[in-house]
Amino acid sequence: MAIEPKPPADVAIDVPLVRALLREQHPDLEDLALRGIGEGWDNTLFRLGDGLAVRIPRRAASAALIEHEQRWLPALAPRLPLPVPVPQRIGRPGCGFPWSWSITAWFDGASALVAPEQDTAIIAVALGRFLRALHQPAPADAPRNPWRGVPLADRTATLLENLRNVDAFVDRGSVLAVWERALAAPRWPGPPLWIHGDLHPGNLLVHRGCLSAVIDFGDLTAGDPATDLSVAWMQLPPPDRATFRVSARGPLPIDDDTWARARGWALALGIAYMARSRGEAAMGALGLATVEAALSDIA
Repeated sequence: MAIEPKPPADVAIDVPLVRALLREQHPDLEDLALRGIGEGWDNTLFRLGDGLAVRIPRRAASAALIEHEQRWLPALAPRLPLPVPVPQRIGRPGCGFPWSWSITAWFDGASALVAPEQDTAIIAVALGRFLRALHQPAPADAPRNPWRGVPLADRTATLLENLRNVDAFVDRGSVLAVWERALAAPRWPGPPLWIHGDLHPGNLLVHRGCLSAVIDFGDLTAGDPATDLSVAWMQLPPPDRATFRVSARGPLPIDDDTWARARGWALALGIAYMARSRGEAAMGALGLATVEAALSDIA
């Protein structure tokens, strides 16, 4: 696979910088223990004391994503049945650092990508209920995302580009056949709904086998809920997908057209994870498993 390296950070982020930002903007927290936890594509994470986390964008391209969370999560969180990273404090540019940053609660748990103990039947119900609460009509000024929540056909060019990079690992004919079936489903007919936008196992935390939190809402947007429902093929074995589908329904069941689009989203995202996993083996493996799940589903 043509794996791309993780994008380099645009600024150097380390403990001394975070300590300086705390001293300047949140001096009541500056003496808490502070240690680096790691970095993703967009943010660097630090643990602050026992109960807080500091999330700092590492690239200009991701700076706006933190601001989306700061703007919208305080309004959305009260109706959600699982913890989400609502900013407890908001940081601003300072000490030579150019962007906004956040202090959030620290959530116990491990990424569902690597958590060894997972009760998928319980997770299916909890994740479905979470999406049922989140997938409500969004206001007109909700953030827009050109890649998520859009009509599935808008992803075709990207799918074909990514597919060229993983041809040796997947059955191209089967991929295109399932994709055409998904495209045949009518577009989402309802109003744009709030969607997480990047709902994969890496953004689910599992603690003691159960779903404990949903994180990383930087791609929060409005559109077709099928984008989020694609997590069924990423996270759940076949029997639990049916449970999830029932649990995630709103006033009406999730119809077959929405479920077909969700399967198409799973296929498109799985191939994208394979082709663009930025050197992260776990994401590449997730992509391949997701594609295989979408292709083998009898739905």
